[in-house]
Amino acid sequence: MLLSDLISLLDDYKKINFENVEITGISYNSANTKPGDIFICIRGEQTDGHEYAESAVLKGAKAIFAEKELDLKIPQIIVADTKRMMAAIAAKFYHEPSKQLKLIGVTGTNGKTTVTHLIQKVLEQNNEKCALIGTLGYKLSSSDGYKEAKHTTPQPPELQKDLRVMADDGIKNVVMEVSSHSLDQNRVGFCDFDGAVFTNLTQDHLDYHITMKNYFKAKAKLFKGLKKGAFAIINADDEYAQELISLIPQEVKVLTYGIKEEASVRAFDIDFSIDGAKLKINYEGNVEEISLHLNGMFSVYNALAAYAAALAMGIEKNIIKEALETTKSVAGRFEIVSKRPLVIVDYAHTPDGLKNVLKAARELTPKGSSLICLFGCGGDRDTTKRPKMGKIADELADKVIVTSDNPRSEDPQLIISDIMTGIKTVDTRRIFVEPDRRSAIQFLKTIANPLDIVVIAGKGHEDYQILKNKTIHFDDREEARNVFGGNV
Repeated sequence: MLLSDLISLLDDYKKINFENVEITGISYNSANTKPGDIFICIRGEQTDGHEYAESAVLKGAKAIFAEKELDLKIPQIIVADTKRMMAAIAAKFYHEPSKQLKLIGVTGTNGKTTVTHLIQKVLEQNNEKCALIGTLGYKLSSSDGYKEAKHTTPQPPELQKDLRVMADDGIKNVVMEVSSHSLDQNRVGFCDFDGAVFTNLTQDHLDYHITMKNYFKAKAKLFKGLKKGAFAIINADDEYAQELISLIPQEVKVLTYGIKEEASVRAFDIDFSIDGAKLKINYEGNVEEISLHLNGMFSVYNALAAYAAALAMGIEKNIIKEALETTKSVAGRFEIVSKRPLVIVDYAHTPDGLKNVLKAARELTPKGSSLICLFGCGGDRDTTKRPKMGKIADELADKVIVTSDNPRSEDPQLIISDIMTGIKTVDTRRIFVEPDRRSAIQFLKTIANPLDIVVIAGKGHEDYQILKNKTIHFDDREEARNVFGGNV
C-alpha cells in the first residue's frame, strides 16, 4: 500500500521527507520490524519508541510514524499522539475489515468473557459463523482452540489483522471484549460496531483510570460512538445504567436487562443448585423458562445480556434458549474442578467479582458445611481494592486463606499485609496466610471436608504466575486437581 493511501484516514498530521513509498507492514517494536514496514514510535511506561526508530530503519523500515521529527532520512508522518492514531494506520492497511463484519463489543468490569462466549454460541446455534476476541485469546468458532492474545483487546495492528483474517475466512459475525484501556487508548478506533453490551461497572483498574468517573467515561465511548441502526444492551440494575443510556445516540436501539421490573428483558423465579440456575425470562409479556449449566446470580445476568443481544439481532427465542441451555462453563469462570469437596476456580479479581462468586458459592454450601475462600491480589495494580477484598472474604466465607496472586514487582508479603487490613479479627482458626500459592492450595486439603465448598479466586484460566523477575507455569485448576483428584 502506498504511504499516501495508508495515511488517508488521518485528519491532522505533518509530512517530513515525504516520498510515496510502498508500505508492506506495520511494526511498533523494532525487534520485530521487517523490510517495507512503517515503524510506529510509541511512548510507553518504560520505553520510548522514538529511541528505537533508527534501529527500525536499519532493519528496513520505509517510513516512520512519530510524535516529533527525527534525524532520519526517510519519510516521517508526525501526529500529536501515535498511540491513539495507530488505529487509523492499522484500519487502512487492512482495508477496514470491520465494515465487512457484524461486530459486537462487550464491555464492563465483570462478565465480558462469559457474555462473548454466550453470544458466539447463540449465533452458531442460528447457523451463523461467529468469531471471538477476548481475554482468553481469539478463535474463529466455538469449536476452535484459542490463539494467544497479549491483551483483552489487542493493539490496533493485531486487532485489524485478526478482523481481516476473519472477514477473508467468510465469517460474518465477531463478538469482542472491549476493555476500558482499549477504549481510552483508541485501540478500537475505526472499528465499525453494530452492537454493544454493557455488563456492569464496579471498582477495577483505578491504578490506570484514577477515578470511577474516568473509568465510566472510557466505557461510555463504545456506546457514544454507535452508528445509526446499531443496538445497545444495558444492565438496567447497574447504578450507571441511566447515565449511560442518556449518552447513546437516538438512532440506536436500546434494550435493557436485569431482575428489576423496568428491565426490557427480565429474569424472575430464579433458583440455584449444584447443576446450575433455573429461571424465567419475560420479554414483552412472553415468558420463557431456561435451565443453565452456569451458576450464580452473575451468570443469570450474563445469560440475560446474551439473550437481549440475540433478540436485538432478530434471533428466534427457541434458538436462544437452546444455545444457552447447552453452554457449559467458560474456562476459569466458576469452573468446577472437583466434587468432594466442591472446588470452584474463578477469575474474580475485583471486590465485586469476589463478592458475586462467594455469594453464588454460599447458595450451594450445605447446612453444617463450610465455605472456604483462597485468594490474593495482583501486584502493581490498584492497591485500594486489597483491603476491600479482604473484608469481603472475611464476611462471606467461613474460612479464608490469603495468598499470592501475580505479585509482579511487589513483595507478596506487603500485598498480603494490605489485604489483611480489611479483615476485622484475625482468628487463627479461620484466617490463614500462606504466601506461596501452591502451598496454599495444598493446605486446603487439611481444612476442607468432603461436603465443604472451596473457591480459589483471582487467576481463573491463567496458566502462569508473574513473579518479580520471571513468569512461571502455574494453573489453579491443575494444582487443585493434584490436591483433590479432580473427581468431577
